[in-house]
Amino acid sequence: MAFSPQPKTGQRAERRRLLGVCILLTMTVLVVFGRTLWYGFVNFDDDAYFALNPHVQFGLTWGGMKWAFQVGYANNWHPLTWWSLMLDAQLFGTGPWGPHLTNVLLHAANAVLLFLLLRRMTGALWPSAVAAAAFAIHPLRVESVAWISERKDVLSGLFFMLTLLVYAQYVRKSEVRSQKLEVGSQTPDPGPLSSVIRPLRCGCYWLAILFFALGLMSKPMLVTVPFVMLLLDYWPLGRMQKAEEGRIRGLIWEKLPFALLSAVACAMTLLAQREGVMSTVKLPITVRFDNALVSGATYILQMFWPANLCIFYPYRFDAPLWQTAGAGALLFGVSFLALLTARRIPCFPTGWFWYLGMLVPVIGLVQVGSQPHADRYTYLPHIGLCLLLTWAIRDSTVSWRHRTWIVGVVAATVIGILMVGAWRQTCYWRNSESLWAHALACTSENFTAHDYLGAALAVQGRTAEAIEQYRKALAIHPAFADAHNDLAEALFKEGRLDEAAEHFRRALDLNPRLVAAHDNLGLLLAQRGQTSEATEHFQKAVELDPEYVEAQNNLGTMLAAQGRAAEAAKHFQRVLEIMPDHAKAHFNLANVFASLGRWDDAVLHYERAAVLVPGSARVHYLLGVALERKGKFAPAIAQFEKVLELEPRHAPAQNNLAWLLATCRDASLRNGRRAVELARQPEELAGGKSAEVLDTLAAAYAEAGDFEKAVETAKRALSLITNQTNNALTGALELRLKLYEANTAYHERQ
Repeated sequence: MAFSPQPKTGQRAERRRLLGVCILLTMTVLVVFGRTLWYGFVNFDDDAYFALNPHVQFGLTWGGMKWAFQVGYANNWHPLTWWSLMLDAQLFGTGPWGPHLTNVLLHAANAVLLFLLLRRMTGALWPSAVAAAAFAIHPLRVESVAWISERKDVLSGLFFMLTLLVYAQYVRKSEVRSQKLEVGSQTPDPGPLSSVIRPLRCGCYWLAILFFALGLMSKPMLVTVPFVMLLLDYWPLGRMQKAEEGRIRGLIWEKLPFALLSAVACAMTLLAQREGVMSTVKLPITVRFDNALVSGATYILQMFWPANLCIFYPYRFDAPLWQTAGAGALLFGVSFLALLTARRIPCFPTGWFWYLGMLVPVIGLVQVGSQPHADRYTYLPHIGLCLLLTWAIRDSTVSWRHRTWIVGVVAATVIGILMVGAWRQTCYWRNSESLWAHALACTSENFTAHDYLGAALAVQGRTAEAIEQYRKALAIHPAFADAHNDLAEALFKEGRLDEAAEHFRRALDLNPRLVAAHDNLGLLLAQRGQTSEATEHFQKAVELDPEYVEAQNNLGTMLAAQGRAAEAAKHFQRVLEIMPDHAKAHFNLANVFASLGRWDDAVLHYERAAVLVPGSARVHYLLGVALERKGKFAPAIAQFEKVLELEPRHAPAQNNLAWLLATCRDASLRNGRRAVELARQPEELAGGKSAEVLDTLAAAYAEAGDFEKAVETAKRALSLITNQTNNALTGALELRLKLYEANTAYHERQ
């Protein structure tokens, strides 16, 4: 019987056994999944979830926490998952090891909590340990643990376990309370309102509701928890057997607050996935139903034979009739058998319908994305099968001689095999290339895997190989818009602009809302000088996704080039609202402010850009120019010196620095000899044909006291602009020449 109290004399030994199992489960998880701490990001959703998500990268900020509650990003609503990833960035930085560590620790916690839950509900130690271990290290768990983007699986799993654990405690307390109130006669059947209100007096019930709400905010797949609670009421809690005489309705009404939370989560999820849900025109309901049957049977097969597991399985529209019929016969047949033997084998219906019920939200009847099934969808549903198999074996071997040894050896062997399988499966997640290469080895006609493998190769600079993979994807699925865009990007990098433009336009014909294609085509058109059309595509990209920072930055750059500085500044500022450390946006905004003569603002953003990209000579040079315009000569000199450290033959920096050292109104900063050394180099590079450079050299000679050379050089400069209309420079040179002829150096005035 559930919740049987332990004698006081055995409590200490029981605690030691519980602690030992918990430690063993934790160590097992760390052994199998610990290697993932050294893995990187993969190019499937990890950029949107962590690597390139500015809201996450900045850690736990008030703005980020509010953003997490927005509906629709990545076609999901799971604010608590976003918060957990933000916390990773806050604690561990923006690299991949922190999120990997958190995933592993959460999964280890889930294994321990599952063991404690089963132990509390059934009173059986070793079956609970075996079921928890089988759940924890099955190869199907690898996707949920090794993939950073699947934080929602392990995090929602944590709150799922806590919800049921606290619910079991609530049931125990309510049983004790009922026993105290029992007077030996049949208690009247409570009404629906009483069945809802009475549990609210118990703190554990409220805590279960809280954990359930947090779980739904981690992943809405937990909407079936009220159904799982009813299954547990049947077995192992045994509440339905005790309530056969009228209280079953009370148990159902008791789940009403949980059902209401599930309804809210369903509404939020449908709202978030409204653009990702595939229409019944593209994917008829009959095809979905067939796939649901096949997927349900596939997950069972994978539990017993976890081979050829991969990140993405292509959708099959031509599944043979025998396969669908066989899957349907299996699922409906086992369901009928579970109902038929429910009284004799109570663990059967609980475990089986736990599996089927928890699959409902992800079985594909409401299709989001193009995958027919996924390993990660089994994370919680497979617990039902682990429960069913473990207790069925325990109950069927009661009469065996040497049962403990036989079952123990078999269990240890199975767990060892699963550990080896999971260990091997984790190796495919070490990087994007190995992940997608394995997917291609496990599946056929997997155009998605070809496309993502191409993207992984492109990042490594293996453009030719990437193009080959993109073409293979399009050979399988010619209407694959993403592959057209990716192929066009690769062709663009190789300078094959006509081919690239053709594929960008083809991608947009297939999917006019493909933001990346609009942005990429805009870049190509801008390179060709088709500024008007390029601007239109950047504007469309920004309209479709206002948070697409590259499109915002590119649109700002295009507007600035057209002289529309005020409009450009708005787009650069929008980029910095989204991503405050976007170096290009700081630099571009500084250029806009410089063009408007707003030197204070220009310096502010040049300085930030210089911090973000300290190795950029161009940024330091323009910062020096801006500081010089503001009259901050010492900092300007320091910036020009920095430029020459990075790029010793940077002629503009040499010329500007020489001019400051020769003419600065602050005498403490002037250095004539150094100015002459610096000015000679750009003069040599210009071949003596630049009046501006000669003007600087003349001023340097004068500051060094060599007025003869200063006069000669100034006259050469004047001779170069005799036939030009640069009256301002001509007048300035003539005034300076008179100073040199009078043996006086030229110094800038206030």
